[in-house]
Formats: sequence, structure tokens, C-alpha cells
Amino acid sequence: MGAQPETTLTSSADTAPVETTGMARAAALIAAGNVASRVLGLARETVIANLFGATGLVSAFRVAQIIPTMLYDLLVGGMVSSALVPVFSEQAERDRVGLWHLASLILSLAVVVLGVIVLLIELATPQIAFLMAGGFEPELLAATARLMRLTTPAVLFLSLSGIITGLLYALKRFALPAFTAAVFNAVIVATALTGALIWGWGIEALAVGLLLGAILQVALQLPGLRDARLRFVFDLRHPALRRIGKLYLPVILGLVISQIAIALDRNLASRTGEQSIAWMQFATTIIQFPLGLISAAISLAILPTLSRLASTNGDTLNDFMDTLATGLRLVLVLTIPAAVALFVMAQPVVALLFQHGDFTGFDTQQTAVALRLYLFGLTFAAIDQPLIFAFYARQNTLTPALVGLLGVGFYLVAALLPSLARPMQMTDLVLANSVQLTGHALVMLWLVNRLAPLRGRGLESTTFKAVAAATVMGLLLWLTLPFLQAQLPADNLINEAALVGLLSLAGGGSYLLGLYLLRSQELTLLFSLLQRFVPKCHR
Repeated sequence: MGAQPETTLTSSADTAPVETTGMARAAALIAAGNVASRVLGLARETVIANLFGATGLVSAFRVAQIIPTMLYDLLVGGMVSSALVPVFSEQAERDRVGLWHLASLILSLAVVVLGVIVLLIELATPQIAFLMAGGFEPELLAATARLMRLTTPAVLFLSLSGIITGLLYALKRFALPAFTAAVFNAVIVATALTGALIWGWGIEALAVGLLLGAILQVALQLPGLRDARLRFVFDLRHPALRRIGKLYLPVILGLVISQIAIALDRNLASRTGEQSIAWMQFATTIIQFPLGLISAAISLAILPTLSRLASTNGDTLNDFMDTLATGLRLVLVLTIPAAVALFVMAQPVVALLFQHGDFTGFDTQQTAVALRLYLFGLTFAAIDQPLIFAFYARQNTLTPALVGLLGVGFYLVAALLPSLARPMQMTDLVLANSVQLTGHALVMLWLVNRLAPLRGRGLESTTFKAVAAATVMGLLLWLTLPFLQAQLPADNLINEAALVGLLSLAGGGSYLLGLYLLRSQELTLLFSLLQRFVPKCHR
């Protein structure tokens, strides 16, 4: 039924120039950096849970953490891939001296503008803390403002790091930028452990670690600029600034909408109890694993092909849709079982990762509840990213931004509607987030389908087979879980790890067997891609 995924990817590979060893190594480096960042991010959350539990102070840190990350995402983060790398790359091809001048200008502007922003935020931290977490008690609100003063300067260094990353990517120097996020998480872990256990710091250890991590992101990449001729430049009439602004303007609209949604979510969550934000963040950390390692990876893999097909003259729309459908099928076949397995195993997984030190059994229960409700939106969030990239490939960044605004509307309706009958609860907000992700993905799917029909390209068959195999897997895990829990009481870390490991092996094996019996084409494709990728990584 529909296009064969093997044909789509193989034909593209056969007709395209052979990848160089350097590019294969670069791809492997970036992938390794992504995995390292995810693992260390999980370690960071485990350390936070162990040292501080899921207390109100952890919620205060989560709110204080939003300011630098939000400003970075708005001012620089989205600009790196959408504007800086294309402009830097073009300049690097033409004139290396001009590249250094442009990079100097961007870095100089960042220092001046962000320096002023940091100063203003430092002066207004109590007011900003109230806007972000007005439901906190006065004492916790004061702690939030205090932590915010420590975390806010990090935005300057995060932004400088992002700009340098864009510059190094344009120069095709991938090794150092690939591991900046991993270094960031590692520094937070190290500072939290040494600060809390050796120096007797409290929650401030996390804020200091965040600031130090941002500084070391910059330091890590400086060796990559050993031949750069950078100096302070302030030239607002440089033509490249106008081009960067033109490329970035539609993207920033979507980012503003996204950050407003995050701020709303945190503000409402602060009104449902001081621990709610902490529980929600721990659950989100687990959700980000399949999203980052499956959806983001596949989306980035198909983006170059989508961009090439979108820019090629002639009738390539059918090939474009075939490539997109292949990406969606791979996302579905990997995230559906992940959602089912995590739903059944929510409590053991949360206990293994976080229930140590000050993180209590009640915290595990509440985090598991949040995780299960987030999982309703996982598959939709996963397919959403390739759909968004399909519009980006066609140089349409406005449509995803407008759909994002509609998604915020979905969230507000779903979050506020239950509060008309009873007090708002954390579960309302988590479920509202899943409603938002589901609604956004369905609207994007409808819009993509208007370009050309996705029907008949194997999505229906893939979804049916993945759901069928995942259902059998879920039943097996549900029946096996009580038996294994009786054999492996959760009284030590080894038993907890063995429980999750055995369940994962049983679930993964039964799911793969189900796909094999159902003759899933995606199973063949996954093994084919793995066989083609592994040799490249070892060259």
C-alpha cells in the first residue's frame, strides 16, 4: 500500500553524491553529543531529586531557570539554525575576513543588548517572579526572586555560546559545538553535588551550576576560533543584519507563542501547590527522551531531503510527500511502543530515576501520574516535529507559528474548563498540555494533507501494526509487572534497575516480534538504516 519506504530513502541515497567520511564523522559527533546531553540531563534530574526532592524550593528553581532559557530561545536559540548558520555559511564561502567582521558585529550586539536586558531583569526580579509564579507563598516567592538573580546572567553566556556554535557550524567545525549541552548538564551536576554535599549550599547550588555551565559552554568552543580575528564592532547598517532579521522574524513569532504557553503553564501550576512544578518537570524530563532521540533525530535526518525536493524545479511534490510519510512512519513505529511501555512502567521508571535521598514515595506517585497524562500527547508531539519541518523545508515558517497560537488556545480551554466546577489541579494542566500537543499535531497534519494527500502512503498500515504490536506488548508488561515486583522488591537500586531492565527487554522483544509477524516494512527499514549508518561511524 502506498510508496515503499525503502524505495524513497534508497533512491535518494543512490542518486545523491556519496557522503564524505568527514560528514559522516560530523553526523556521528552530533549524534553522540545529543545522546551525551540527554544522559547527563537525566543525571542532572536524578541528582536534583536526590538532593532536594520535589519540594517547593525545587519548583522555585524551575521558575528561576525559565528566564535565561526563555530569553535565549527567543533572542538567539531559534536564530542559530534559521538565520545565523545560512548567513555565516554564505559569508565564509565568499570572504573569511568579512566573516570575522560579521561575527564580531553579532557578538558585540549580543553583549550590549543582553547586558542591558540582564541589568533590567536584575532590578525587577521580585515583580518578574510574581508574574511567573504568583501562586507561591511570599517566602517561596522571595526564594524564587533570589534564585532568579543568580540564573539571569546565564542568558548572556548561553547566547554567546549559541552564536559561536552557529559560526563553528558555518566553518564545518562540529566537534566542540556538539558537546556544549553535555558540558552544561555536567557542570550543573558537579556543582550541585560539590555545593550541596561539601560546601553546604542549599538550592542555590543549582543556580550557580547553571551559570557556571553557561560560562563553560563558551570556554569549550573558544579553541575552535583559534584563527578568528574578532574585535568589538558596532555597525547597525551592515546589510547582513537585515537579512538575518528577515529570516528570523517569522520564527520568533512561533517562539514567542511557545514561551507564552510555558509561562502560562508555570503560573497556573504555581496555583495548584508548591510541588506541582517540580513533579511536572521530572515527568517532562522522561518524556523528552523519546522525543529527543526519536522524533528530533528523524526530523533532522529527513530535513535536507525535504529542503532539496522543495527547492528543485519540476514535479517533486510526490517525492516530497513520500519522504515525509517515511519519516512519519518511522516516528510512529518507535514512539507508539515507547508511550505504551512508559505508561505501564511509569512508577518503576520514576522510582529508579528519582526516588533516592529527599525524593519520597509520594513524589514518585505524583510524578508517575503526571507522566501517564503527558504520555497521551507523546505520539502526537512526536509526529508534529516532522510536520513542522515539512513547512520549514518549503520556506514557510509563518504557518507553524499561527498553528502554535491555536495550540495555546487549545491549552487554555482544556486547562481552565475544569476549574469552573472545582479548584484547579495539577492533573488538569498536564492533561491540557496533551490536548494542546494533540490538537496542534492534528491541525498540522490536516494542513500538510492539503499540499498532497498522505493517504495511500502506508501511514494507516503502519499505525495499525504499531498499535496492535504495542497493545500486546502492553498487556504482557501489565501481567508481568506484579510478578517481577514480587521477585525484585524495590528496596535497593540493583533490584529497581533489574526490574526496569527486564521489563524493557521483555517489552522490546515482544514488540519487535509483533512487528515481524505483522510483516512491518518499517522493521526492515530500521535494520537497513542501522546497517548503513554503523559502518559510516566506524570509518
